[in-house]
Amino acid sequence: MKILVTGGAGFIGSNVVDAYIDAGHEVVVVDNLSSGKVENINPKAKFIECDIRSSNIRDIIATHSPDVINHHAAQISVPASVEDPLFDADVNINGFLNIMEAVKTAGKGKVIFISSGGAIYGEATEYPTSEAYSPIPLSPYAIAKEVAEKYLKYYNHQYGIEYTVLRYANVYGPRQIPHGEAGVVAIFMDRLISGKSCTINHFDEEPKGMLRDYCYVGDIAQANLAALTSGNLEACNIGTGTPTHTMDLFNVVYIAIKDAHPDTDNALATPLTGQARLGDIKQSCLVVDKAKKLLNWKPQVDLKEGVEKTLEWRLTK
Repeated sequence: MKILVTGGAGFIGSNVVDAYIDAGHEVVVVDNLSSGKVENINPKAKFIECDIRSSNIRDIIATHSPDVINHHAAQISVPASVEDPLFDADVNINGFLNIMEAVKTAGKGKVIFISSGGAIYGEATEYPTSEAYSPIPLSPYAIAKEVAEKYLKYYNHQYGIEYTVLRYANVYGPRQIPHGEAGVVAIFMDRLISGKSCTINHFDEEPKGMLRDYCYVGDIAQANLAALTSGNLEACNIGTGTPTHTMDLFNVVYIAIKDAHPDTDNALATPLTGQARLGDIKQSCLVVDKAKKLLNWKPQVDLKEGVEKTLEWRLTK
């Protein structure tokens, strides 16, 4: 297949590009490099520097005529969306619509849309949360993801454009930056490696921090491979189904770093505490049975192994 990946120079997108190329597909990467990096781009991919809001997107999609458009490009930070909802909507809604209009004009191309299981359900009363639960987004970032999902249904109904939605849990792994929806693993590693204390943000009633579902980026890439030919017109949660407190995540990261660098200051083992940020939710964990059934996908890498793989990359980059 020929696949166009928006945001293919970013953390998750570049790992997906690698998986596509390893599977023998032809890949075109479109990225404005606002948060992505040229060095992340697989040398076998064709790279076009372009913002998804640009009028050039239509010419790019028309010229390359991809079989699949994998849409990872986004404003990726929940706190930033709270701070500037207009910018978030401009990128995550207007930019998305620009892509969809280009696909409509081209008359070809399934869309794999990257949504957020970690944010879109809000403070769900069903926990862990399945796709049957109606989203209650509590940040502009999450609202934009839900809006885009509804637009996908419109474009399918009106123009027959096929799609699969992947609702990610909190993703971590090689190439992650310490910004964005789920940058806490990168933040902890950067600070500990630099000899700096970490902070556990929490709500008053839970000093161990928020509960999150952490999924390794290599597993995420495999879900994107499966979505090329499966899960049409469906939204699938992509996660592990295992909740982890922020404090427990910190301990896994600290132990991995201590094992790699025994001289790491023991005082760093006790993190500071801080208040939850605007837009944070208390708990998020996903039921992934639908992805197992429709995509024949399930996570393979547990948290300890994933953190060790991520640290190995960070220490050699």
